[in-house]
Amino acid sequence: MIKGLHHNAYRCRDSEETRRFYEGFLGLKLAGTLEIAESKSGRKTDTLHTFYRLDDGSFLAFFEAPDRKFKFKNQHDYDLHIALEVSPADLRKMFAKGKAAGMETRGVSDHGFIDSIYFRDPNGYVIELTAKHPDHDEAMNPAKNKARRKLDAWQARKAKSAP
Repeated sequence: MIKGLHHNAYRCRDSEETRRFYEGFLGLKLAGTLEIAESKSGRKTDTLHTFYRLDDGSFLAFFEAPDRKFKFKNQHDYDLHIALEVSPADLRKMFAKGKAAGMETRGVSDHGFIDSIYFRDPNGYVIELTAKHPDHDEAMNPAKNKARRKLDAWQARKAKSAP
């Protein structure tokens, strides 16, 4: 039934500042813009919705909505981050590019099945670039990694320690 991800959408402070990061730095092509003057519920607005294409045909999208209050903050990796897949060679290249640009650049982190580096976009979101290890697909196979059993054990531990 669900075919895949079309887009994930986030708020942005400034559409051009966001474009410079996603298109200029990361290399994601600006694929579309949608000006929204009125919501489907009839609320007047002045919003720009932008879309950046990934190689798999999906998109990252952003809303610049100056008429809607939104508290931007630097996100912690565990709260919210966007992970994008790259080749191992591109991971190293982007790490060097981020450092050379004077950007916050963290990593390389070896997670056992992927290597990751991290940047922060102009809106405060953590952007993870990740390269798969050769055993990635096996590591992400729930029949082999026992994902459900581990989740159930986690829940049981939480229930025991609950007041």
